[in-house]
Amino acid sequence: MHIREAIVGDGENLAILIKQVEAQSEYMLMEAGERKLSVEQQQKMIDRFNRSGNSAILLAETDEQQLVGYIIIVGGTAKRTLHSAYLVVGILKDYCGMGVGTSLFQHLDQWAREKELSRLELTVVTENEAAVSLYKKSGFDIEGVKRGSFVKDGEFFDEYYMGKLI
Repeated sequence: MHIREAIVGDGENLAILIKQVEAQSEYMLMEAGERKLSVEQQQKMIDRFNRSGNSAILLAETDEQQLVGYIIIVGGTAKRTLHSAYLVVGILKDYCGMGVGTSLFQHLDQWAREKELSRLELTVVTENEAAVSLYKKSGFDIEGVKRGSFVKDGEFFDEYYMGKLI
């Protein structure tokens, strides 16, 4: 497994990966087929993030260069939040529990220190026990609860606010 930052040329494969993850996961914000994501949009986002200094997309790829996971790092844009980034994490179901998430978060820590970030944050559906466990193992703490913030099949779920100080 190899972890690296996305480049503009990854736009098509990243768009495919995001759609695959959303189709497999019951806890992603977007449902299968809901996101209208073009290769061009993905390439523009990668380019914008790579120029920002505090945003990026980390990719997990196999030795065969298949993308299997990602962390989208959205850095703050106001002076008072430049030290902070919000994370979106996705891993293909077949690769969950195989260390992909751990590797992504280890690389994220190194990247964040290099970029002089001091806070990382994310939200996660409270029932997503595997993700909550990964985030806790990666040093994140539960900072609060967003009650009834996520609806799946007509049922309301809570989300944890989780954060990590670096």
